[in-house]
Parts: sequence; C-alpha cells; structure tokens
Amino acid sequence: MEKQIVLALTIVLCHFALSSAIDGTATYYTPPYTPSSCYGYDDMGTLIAAASDTIWDNRAACGRNYRVTCTGPTNAGDLHPCTGASVVVKIVDYCPSGCRGTIDLSQEAFSAIANLDAGKIEIDYVQV
Repeated sequence: MEKQIVLALTIVLCHFALSSAIDGTATYYTPPYTPSSCYGYDDMGTLIAAASDTIWDNRAACGRNYRVTCTGPTNAGDLHPCTGASVVVKIVDYCPSGCRGTIDLSQEAFSAIANLDAGKIEIDYVQV
C-alpha cells in the first residue's frame, strides 16, 4: 500500500513539473561571455544565459538555473531545429530591452538543444 502511495505521488509530481513549464523563445550569443551583468569578469562556464525583461526581475534572476527545451521553429528557415535534448543554464547576464528572445542562450547551450542555423526557436523553460 505504501509503495502505491509513493508511486502515485511521484506520478503527480512529475506531471506537475512538466505542466509548469513556460512557453517562450530563445536566441543565442557568442563568446566572449565576460563581463556579465551578474558576475563581472568571473568565468561561469558555457552553459549560461542572459535573461530578458520577462525573467530578469531586477537582477533577482542572477544565478537562477533554468531547464530549457526546444519545442519548434519560429520561422520557415529551419522547420525541424530541435535536437530533442534539454539543457540547464545559469542566468549570468541581462539581455536588454529589445532582446529578441525570452532567454538568450550561450552558443554552446543553444547548440545542445537546436541547430544554430535556426537562430531563434520556440522553447519551454522552467526554473530548477
């Protein structure tokens, strides 16, 4: 009986985690990745991103991690840009007003989930 309760709870929690993802768009930027708005000249690696106003939250986004998954194309340039993978990135920078995407991924993070030729993709993202 206890195993059934744990299993049911696990299924419910997994469903909640999947359904809480937010739709958005992603673009990418290229090195150098420093300086950044959050960490100055500290190297934070390559699985990083810049937050648009949508998630920036007056610098509160600095250091947050997001799981980002490509869900499809934004234009007719590449009809199947997604690799099927997800990537977890840390917010290290700010993508100022006029940013073309909800989240601006490092080139390395973008290429893990989509073809770079797409340039901009539809995504689901969730804070982890």
